[in-house]
Amino acid sequence: MTDGKEVIIQVKQLKKNFGSLEVLKGVDMEIDRGEVVVVIGPSGSGKSTFLRCLNLLEIPTDGDILFHGQSILRKEMKIDKYREKFGMVFQLFNLFENLSVLDNVTVGPRRVKKIPKEQAEKQAMELLRQVGLEDKAGAYPSQLSGGQKQRVAIARTLAMDPEVILFDEATSALDPEMVGEVLQIMRQLAQQGMTMVVVTHEMGFAREVGDRVVFMDGGYIVEQGRPKDVIANPQHQRTKDFLSKML
Repeated sequence: MTDGKEVIIQVKQLKKNFGSLEVLKGVDMEIDRGEVVVVIGPSGSGKSTFLRCLNLLEIPTDGDILFHGQSILRKEMKIDKYREKFGMVFQLFNLFENLSVLDNVTVGPRRVKKIPKEQAEKQAMELLRQVGLEDKAGAYPSQLSGGQKQRVAIARTLAMDPEVILFDEATSALDPEMVGEVLQIMRQLAQQGMTMVVVTHEMGFAREVGDRVVFMDGGYIVEQGRPKDVIANPQHQRTKDFLSKML
């Protein structure tokens, strides 16, 4: 915890096995309110599994995760209530193809939070305006580009008013010219003080927007620190090898 910062997530010796495959082998991390943590590393290093454990899409095999000082793995924990605090933006959008853009953004608030339709739609239009898609409210996902779909997915996540947003390779399925429009929305969220954990290969974003870069390999955190330190001057040979291929 840095001076004046509030730690909202504490990860302690987090482990996750899938059968005999040990994917996370003891991860420790603290995340402050408003911090942008960018997680980088090769495929299979445990980055996505780490994100999925944070919002309990995967249940850790061992270790603990504390949110505002309370273990999220305790038996009396209401998982659905906890998940409302964590938005997640996936690589492949996960939009409902049979629903309009507006309905995709309002379905969570209306069904989960029981927000009246008129109120949910007013909020949704404001969020669509924020991501530059107000004019697409009546369109369906099949009528949108990949970048537009991902911006709708971000608006849908924001509609649930999360404390933390997890981004799992949010730009990796996009054509190169669409990556920038999604990264710009993520930059805006960072400027607004949203707490974000971002798994990405976009080193420019990590350098410009990240408060901290975490390099994972083989189920461990190998190195972490300020972006300019980790990216420009990595200390660990494994980090150097990875970055030499990325930059």
